[in-house]
Amino acid sequence: MTDQHLASDAGVADLLWQADQARALGSPLVGAVLAASARQLHRAPHTAALLARWPGDRAAAAVAMRFNAALHALARRDTPPRLGALYRGEHDDVDGAIGEALAQHDAEIAEWVRQTPQTNEVGRAAAIVAALMVARTRFDLPVELHEIGSSAGLNLNLDRYGYRLGALTAGVADSPVQVAPDWEGAPPPAAPIALAAACGVDLAPLDVADPATRDRLMAFVFADQPARALRLERAIDLALRHPPRVARGDALDWVEAHLRAPAPAGRCRAVVHSMVAQYLGAAGRARLDALVAAAGARATVERPLVRIGFEWTEDRAEVQLRLTCYPGGDTRVLATCHPYGTWIRWRDDTA
Repeated sequence: MTDQHLASDAGVADLLWQADQARALGSPLVGAVLAASARQLHRAPHTAALLARWPGDRAAAAVAMRFNAALHALARRDTPPRLGALYRGEHDDVDGAIGEALAQHDAEIAEWVRQTPQTNEVGRAAAIVAALMVARTRFDLPVELHEIGSSAGLNLNLDRYGYRLGALTAGVADSPVQVAPDWEGAPPPAAPIALAAACGVDLAPLDVADPATRDRLMAFVFADQPARALRLERAIDLALRHPPRVARGDALDWVEAHLRAPAPAGRCRAVVHSMVAQYLGAAGRARLDALVAAAGARATVERPLVRIGFEWTEDRAEVQLRLTCYPGGDTRVLATCHPYGTWIRWRDDTA
């Protein structure tokens, strides 16, 4: 049966669509794995049923990426050995290795699919830092960073990383974590990366001191992107030395409580979120907008507020880096970006 015929099943169609997306993002192995998974999914009936009956928007929930991470986690453990050998490039029987893994580990894969992704992509820090630099030109103050959906909190350490943003070098030059996206356009304005404080929230924050947590984070990195995996390993090592502050709780309740507290003078508060809005739903996104706007109405030049979003557009046509500044409430689209921050197309009119 051809992939086109298989695509009549919604869950299988999602795997095939994501296979094409992975190839377009420069990950041929992931593309091949997902395409083979679509052909072999019948060997994992529990997972197949879960994918076929998924409620809501599969793309927004990143269902195929959960599935891909499950297979990567198994491959990292050589479970089964043929799967590990496939990922190491020791053979090219993709369908055979994937089919065996699906048949033997159906329940484990289904459990991965049920859990919200935890990517904590360090590559997105470059876009966030570039937006903070623009904000610094508007409000020349150190930043109090509040991140929602922090996962393990790796991007709360963004002031400990080094960056190459086009022609601009920034951050810590000798940091073990260097973030250098392919940059198109003028560089952002040169400005200090000064965090007076940084904290975050997540429904299920990850503790990088736990080996199982580290394995989970690594599984969400595409298996054929070793540089990205190495950068994540180094960010985890740095977080073990400088543990981020991540609270457990509902993101919107947390934001409401933090923004209700009086802002300290001489600091710019920044509400930051990257690839989180899609999990909030329409009502949650509306509430976040309202909470930030209400706090923005109270902001002053001595106590400014900015919001930085690194999110898909509503039609999922592109990922945009947006900056909203208060007082004023003006929003600028600073850049369009690769979902993992691999490239950034800076808009010249913001230079």
